Amino acid sequence: MGSDGTPLVGSPLYSHRMSETWPKPSSRWRLGMVLPTSPKKLCVVTFCFFFTSLFLVGGSFRARRYVVQKAAEQKAAEEPAYHWQRFPRLSGFYNGVRSLVNYTDWVPEQQAAIDTEFSITKLPPVEPVVVDPYPQYDSPDYLKAHHPVKQCFIDEDEKVPAPDIFAYPGIPANMSAPYWGSYEMLNMAPDRCFERFGRLGPYGYSYNPSEGGLGLANYTEHAGADEIQDMFEKVDYRNVNWGKAQQRCFEKNLERFQPNSTSTGDGAGPKKRVQRTAYVLRTWTGYEYGDIQLLSLRAMINELSLKSGGEYDVHLLVHVKNGSIPIWKSEEVYNKTLQESVPSEFWDMSTLWSEQQMRTYYPGPFPDEENLHNHAEADVYGVYRSAHFALQWFAQHHPEYDFFWNWEMDVRYLGHYYEFHNGVSEWAAAQPRKLLWERSARFWIPGLHGTYSAFSEFVANETRDKNEKPIWGPMEFDTGGRGMLAVPEFNKPPTTFDNDNYEWGVGEEADLLTFNPIFDPTKTNWVFRDDVSGYNVTKPPPRRASLVTIGRLSKRLLQTMHEETSKMRHTMFPEMWPSSVALHHGFKAAYVPHPVYFEHKWPLDTMNQIFNYPTAPHESPFGWGEHNFRGASFYYDAALSGVLWRRWLGSKENGDGGKRFEEKHSGRMCLRGILHHPIKSEGVESSPMWPL
Repeated sequence: MGSDGTPLVGSPLYSHRMSETWPKPSSRWRLGMVLPTSPKKLCVVTFCFFFTSLFLVGGSFRARRYVVQKAAEQKAAEEPAYHWQRFPRLSGFYNGVRSLVNYTDWVPEQQAAIDTEFSITKLPPVEPVVVDPYPQYDSPDYLKAHHPVKQCFIDEDEKVPAPDIFAYPGIPANMSAPYWGSYEMLNMAPDRCFERFGRLGPYGYSYNPSEGGLGLANYTEHAGADEIQDMFEKVDYRNVNWGKAQQRCFEKNLERFQPNSTSTGDGAGPKKRVQRTAYVLRTWTGYEYGDIQLLSLRAMINELSLKSGGEYDVHLLVHVKNGSIPIWKSEEVYNKTLQESVPSEFWDMSTLWSEQQMRTYYPGPFPDEENLHNHAEADVYGVYRSAHFALQWFAQHHPEYDFFWNWEMDVRYLGHYYEFHNGVSEWAAAQPRKLLWERSARFWIPGLHGTYSAFSEFVANETRDKNEKPIWGPMEFDTGGRGMLAVPEFNKPPTTFDNDNYEWGVGEEADLLTFNPIFDPTKTNWVFRDDVSGYNVTKPPPRRASLVTIGRLSKRLLQTMHEETSKMRHTMFPEMWPSSVALHHGFKAAYVPHPVYFEHKWPLDTMNQIFNYPTAPHESPFGWGEHNFRGASFYYDAALSGVLWRRWLGSKENGDGGKRFEEKHSGRMCLRGILHHPIKSEGVESSPMWPL
């Protein structure tokens, strides 16, 4: 709009129309256009002028509003919502197989110079290798203490052996390092990485449906992939029955798992009994089993069960959400519901349950007036508040297992399942009970604390200097006259805290393993901290929680949880119940320091302050401060987990990644084992749950 109010003054259109090539209208003509000679025309012009003015004013207002909105958006982009978004982004995750270097030559991105350059080869510079993290089952040392392990097959005719998977012995140059945890500490190889062809190819990822695969690799970067595909035999998965394959494997190796196992005549004496573990995935009717989910399930079963000679059984525990379906009355109804809810290859390893069943199994009462605070305002039998009821029920019906992994359907592990689970189990068994609760309440940041031994010494000194009373055996507390179950004898300390030289608990399997610290929720503003039922509400019990309901529970812990529920009418929110029962009854519980990555380059002292020393309850990372996890690879709403997983699969995320990106840069991603949670989608059009 010009200085004289004429909208077109100064515009190219105005300059062109008013040039000398056009005749200028006479004054009379201009005056007649503005002042019509008839009253009727005057009214029409006035009416048009009025509405034109409204339109122009409205348009001007909308334009100003648009400008203001854009300015606000730009300001928001310049001023991130969270402090950690100001830290530099890390991008070394996305370097690929054509940039691999020896582990000894690898410099983490956090330590490298900003302008670091590295060479990119036409093909991966090293050859892929078989990943074999299992004990040397045929070695003299193993056979001296154990029964032989008999090979397991996928098919009944024993012509299709359980397949191997492959990795590259190297690390992408400039690859980012985890901020928490350690591969070496958990007995996992730190010097290799996994890409999608070697990790998922043997389970049908890379070959066509006509051959029994899924054909997902047709539109992805292929540098070096043909070599990997030549290293394994294609398995036709169209008619596989995983439940029967697991059962055959167990029966074939039954001698390994029997108590009081006798000598085999080699003069070595009795053989050690191998403990068995149920790997329980919590799913539900209506759940959609996508292609990547199928590959993940096949990997779990093959790597945990078949390749280990039956040490694990993988189960699907299926929640029938429609409680009116009488799955407990009719085998026909049960089978029909199961077959409509689960892919056929997993039918014989699935168990149905419903909330109605839990009402019958744990009849209560659980009166509202005996609940400290039901923040969710939901039924106590609902899966949201009592998911552990079904796991307790499942354990009661499967006494053959020593341990139960509670696993969620939106968890993915990028490395080898047996290597990970065996590694964390052995690490936990080696931990002394002394100050284990205190160590498990903190994040171990190796870059700041040093080795885990140094971290343990630091925790011991800090506990002493702060004059904190350490947890030593079962925790005694005032029940307000309500009473509690008797404490198991095996959980009572053999000596005093001061007299123990970090000996009690060494060699003892942990009853509870978690993947986030086991914290005191009463010191935070975590919303479900007071969802405590059946205890004296005026003297609520001490409690602990660990967020994300995945972890391992022992049979004896689950038995105590079951009796607390059935006999004492006690329960708590699912992420608080196992650790609180372990606290009360003195069970061995440990937070596993698995590797966790972050999208941003955090200053270590800032990270330590935020996650280990919040200055107020509302600043706890397990409360209003939980946004600090959004740039992480593991938490209940961690955004980086999904971004990394989908990019690793070859998808495009927010304009980055995909086939062309990988071909132009250093090839497809190659990552070390990472525990991803949550994974809410796996398609090419996916986007992160939260802004990074």
